[in-house]
Amino acid sequence: MSLRVAVQMDPIDRINIAGDSSFALMLAAQARGHKVYEYHVESLTLDEDDRLFAHVFPVTVQRVVGDHFTRGDQVRLDLGKDIDVVLMRQDPPFHMGYITATHMLERIAPTTLVVNNPANVRNAPEKVMVLNYRRFMPPTLVTRSVEEVRRFMAKHGAIVVKPIHGNGGKAIFRIGENAENLTALFEVFNQTWPEPHMVQPFLPEVAEGDKRIVLVDGEVAGAINRVPGEGEFRSNLAMGGSAQATELTAREQEICDALGPDLKQLGLTFVGIDVIGGKWLTEINVTSPTGIVAIDRFNNTDTAGLIWDAIERRLADRRSAID
Repeated sequence: MSLRVAVQMDPIDRINIAGDSSFALMLAAQARGHKVYEYHVESLTLDEDDRLFAHVFPVTVQRVVGDHFTRGDQVRLDLGKDIDVVLMRQDPPFHMGYITATHMLERIAPTTLVVNNPANVRNAPEKVMVLNYRRFMPPTLVTRSVEEVRRFMAKHGAIVVKPIHGNGGKAIFRIGENAENLTALFEVFNQTWPEPHMVQPFLPEVAEGDKRIVLVDGEVAGAINRVPGEGEFRSNLAMGGSAQATELTAREQEICDALGPDLKQLGLTFVGIDVIGGKWLTEINVTSPTGIVAIDRFNNTDTAGLIWDAIERRLADRRSAID
């Protein structure tokens, strides 16, 4: 099955091919004989006939630093007719522009497979969907109120404060038990973001790493342990963390078994979850998950291939239903 694949992504010339999951997916698609295009979300146009167009570039990719892609001439395509699969892979932040793009892509869902399902991506921001699984989470407060945070700290001690729609480990702060600078920090947070913020106890286990587990169609594909760099408590690779090989604990497998059927049913084909200390679920990443390159390097696996297997199965199931 040769597919026409459009990747909605950040500028391809700026990506780090050594670890970029979107690039790995493009390489895997190309290896299967699929035609690959890339475009930017800003080029989407919904016309008067309710057709969704984008200005796309056909691309050929290769794992060569400094020479990792070749672009063809830009063309205007109807994503609902001329494309079989759209990969929604631009990075968050999850803001109104991102949300609007999911509404536009949802309109082509009857004819074109969008991965991940745009309606359920919209309903599942990383730090919101996870609240459905509080039984696996550390105690969590969502608020804009300093007074509520002080009540929380009186019970739990030191905390971390996160923007609820943040990504990549950015703007995550640790506040010690003495709550020094808490009021000033909340002034900045409340002026910067209109949403409430997420507050959790500081988990000392984070020094041992923050595990990224990738699920494909609800099944575990692999995991890496991300360890904070020196002087940091954030373990995100984008924040200087380093990756280590790892295996799942019994508790982590329990978490995956609980989430997996829900993720598959929601059309969330490629998902990355984060677990601290072998037991604390902190995020469910569905917007533009990463980590598959490091997982495959440590485990000698082909996660991008597993994702394409899942996509091709979904397409085959849709076509069988139509026939």
